[in-house]
Amino acid sequence: MNPIIQKIYTQAQSNLQKIVLADAHDSRIQAAAKIATDQKIADIILLTKEYLHHNLETQNNLAQNLFQLRSDKGLTLNQAQELITQPIYFGTMMVKTGLADGLVSGAASTTHDTFKPGLQIIKTAPNQNIISSFFIMEFPHPDIGYQGIMVFADCGINISPDTPTLTQITQQSIDSFVKLIGPSPRVALLSYSTNGSSIGPSVDTVHQAAQIIKSQYPDLIIEGEIQADAALSPQVSLQKNPHSQLSGQANILIFPDLNSGNIGYKLVERLAGAKAYGPISQGIAKPINDLSRGCTVEDIVTTIAITAVQAQTS
Repeated sequence: MNPIIQKIYTQAQSNLQKIVLADAHDSRIQAAAKIATDQKIADIILLTKEYLHHNLETQNNLAQNLFQLRSDKGLTLNQAQELITQPIYFGTMMVKTGLADGLVSGAASTTHDTFKPGLQIIKTAPNQNIISSFFIMEFPHPDIGYQGIMVFADCGINISPDTPTLTQITQQSIDSFVKLIGPSPRVALLSYSTNGSSIGPSVDTVHQAAQIIKSQYPDLIIEGEIQADAALSPQVSLQKNPHSQLSGQANILIFPDLNSGNIGYKLVERLAGAKAYGPISQGIAKPINDLSRGCTVEDIVTTIAITAVQAQTS
């Protein structure tokens, strides 16, 4: 196991959090729940049909709470009672009301299905204006990124971020990197241009966000706009950006939009043999995290551990 992933497991074990799992009918979720419980990674709440049936009073209370939270948006009590029968809404309300510390879903549902209740109910953390997402990418070679680990953002939520949104995605990703991975983020805000080599509205958005982030984090290595090859290859960096401090050794990649982010992580996962954990939420008040529908049991256990570590500091 990658030492950074092992560190996340160890940190999760140091302060047990209650993590609720939707998609409980999925055999991979069931297997991951057992592993996480046996290894004391988290206190698992598995939202089986039996669990929901035996907790009707809790279901009624959560429906009332959901109605109170969303009535100003036109939600009726009957609609709240219907929504709370869905495991993702039930689990999200458990997190909202403190019955659980975090939620993992997505093994048998879409990213939209996982994050919609979180965006509606949990909402942003203090001093945050948006919720975004990131992937932890684990590579087979330890010389890539930070001991074989990189952060890719935003690959799951914000479709076409403007400069303030892209700036906050970058801020949140730096914070997530430091909390989960290590003390030395090296950030590349990606574009089809490197340091003014091309022009266009999206180039301007990335360049402006990079300038703001650099002023906020003067001690960090942050570059943008920059092409992916210049961000990842020391040789290409010398050719395209010879005065670069990043020197082709980025460990955080900030994508200019959801199209490029989602396509990029999937290409890397499939062609480079990387493991992709996420989308992991950031900027949210309490952790609600997603799984790929093609996830393995190991992916789920690791996502549970990540969620537990986030919950320790949320």
